[in-house]
Amino acid sequence: MRAWVVERPAAIESRPLVERELSIPVPAPDELLVRVRVCALCRTDLHIAEGELPQRRPAVVPGHQVVGEVVGAGADVRGVPLGARVGIAWLQRTDGACRYCRSGRENLCERAEFTGWTVNGGYAEYVTVPARFAYPLPAGFADDDAAPLLCAGIIGYRALRLTGFDQAAPAAGPDHPLPSWRGLRLGLYGFGAAAHIAIQLARARGAEVYVCTRDRERHQALAAELGAAWVGDAAAAPPLALDASIIFAPAGELVPPALEALAPGGVLVLGGIHMSPLPPLPYALLYRERVVRTVANNTREDGRDFLAAAARIPVRTRVTRFDFDQLPEALIALKHDGFAGAGLLRVAGESSTA
Repeated sequence: MRAWVVERPAAIESRPLVERELSIPVPAPDELLVRVRVCALCRTDLHIAEGELPQRRPAVVPGHQVVGEVVGAGADVRGVPLGARVGIAWLQRTDGACRYCRSGRENLCERAEFTGWTVNGGYAEYVTVPARFAYPLPAGFADDDAAPLLCAGIIGYRALRLTGFDQAAPAAGPDHPLPSWRGLRLGLYGFGAAAHIAIQLARARGAEVYVCTRDRERHQALAAELGAAWVGDAAAAPPLALDASIIFAPAGELVPPALEALAPGGVLVLGGIHMSPLPPLPYALLYRERVVRTVANNTREDGRDFLAAAARIPVRTRVTRFDFDQLPEALIALKHDGFAGAGLLRVAGESSTA
């Protein structure tokens, strides 16, 4: 099978991913074999290719937002028919026995495996995944639209949960199964794939969204189109104090201005797996019970809940498509904000909702 591997991490402009011919993987007894249709691009793939995340598997195949078709299964798999359409996300396997897994925090499992980092991922024609970590996908989403939901969407959803907005909001009622976020102000720093989904989730709950991001032509324009109450440059001060903010950009220098923009008691969520060094933080920025939290991976509950919410809203992703042999150029474009929304690698087949 064709696959892209990271032979030696280096700046993405030097094209550290190389196309290779690999054997089709054989699924373990609890795994599915999936023929990849599409795989969305993620900045985490950049961190792996450029060595900002430590190399965990030599010549790894990156890619962890996979939509594909089940074409094989191990002997212990039950209930997943051949031909089923499934999604594969970042969290690939956990031990299920540690104190984190037992307490509903499998995202913190110290023996977890991660698609495209510790095990081979979706920048290939075939990939394996434990059946219990594969997601059935809502029928209303075509392959191209569903792929960015599997990391950008899920991580954005978890980041929104960590803002504490549900606890700050009026209680839900029989006519409104989810608490309303009306009157709450959310800041988003960076407006790539995750933020362009998170804004749709937040606005569907009634929050006002204030976006700080570079690139007026693409990112700021998309933020305005998706209903941002205000859009400004990456480190600009929003016009009103914010109840919570999420930094999706891997830029530590944004933490001080983001904290300064928070109201007392506000929460700042750092939504990336890697971030450049944080500058010194004057205590005054944290005083009055401001909180800084990080997102670490996701649980399968996050994934299931988010996909249900995305179908109900419904979320609409914006994708820029690249052919399989264009992956090096696609990742360079991702690094340099060459497109708005999400990037997508077309691996095989036509777009499907089945």
